[in-house]
Amino acid sequence: MRREQFPNYTGEEEFNFFMTVIFPDNQLKIFDYNRAVKDLNGNSKDEFLNKVAQNWNITPIPTGTDFAPASLHQVSMYLDGVWYNISPKAGTWDEANVVENLDVSILQNNLLHPILGIEDPRRDNRIDFIGGIRGLGELVKRVDSGREAVAFAMYPTSMDELIGIADAGEIMPPKSTWFEPKLRSGLFIHLLK
Repeated sequence: MRREQFPNYTGEEEFNFFMTVIFPDNQLKIFDYNRAVKDLNGNSKDEFLNKVAQNWNITPIPTGTDFAPASLHQVSMYLDGVWYNISPKAGTWDEANVVENLDVSILQNNLLHPILGIEDPRRDNRIDFIGGIRGLGELVKRVDSGREAVAFAMYPTSMDELIGIADAGEIMPPKSTWFEPKLRSGLFIHLLK
């Protein structure tokens, strides 16, 4: 925006710079960034599950087992007191595209958008994002309380996926990663002239 206001910029103006921090990749951990949706977009539970089954393999997860997704291209879904393992059916996404191959993209393009009507997860107030550091119990709590209707526990994006997207010059989808450690910071204000 500043560059539009100052078309003769040289690149040395203060608005060309921003604060950043660099960590070695072996000192970072990427956690899952889970999703919870307030309603089923007018679908009953059975209608919703039938629509999901068109592009996803759905298997109830037995009580007493680990509900977290165990591997890439697995998502755990919590609906009406039951955990399900859902995995996308072959051919429902572009495996050659580094962004489309991310689990968060597969979920967005094959479930959140077409079934639940979440077109832009950045702006839709029907979806909320829960950092994996809060645990799956937070997803259960939100759905069981009625605050949300369905929740999705994501398999964490890997460092290799993140680096592959950066190397390809692509941009990560919104709310794809939850990094730890978080940089401790206060409020920084710098006036631009």
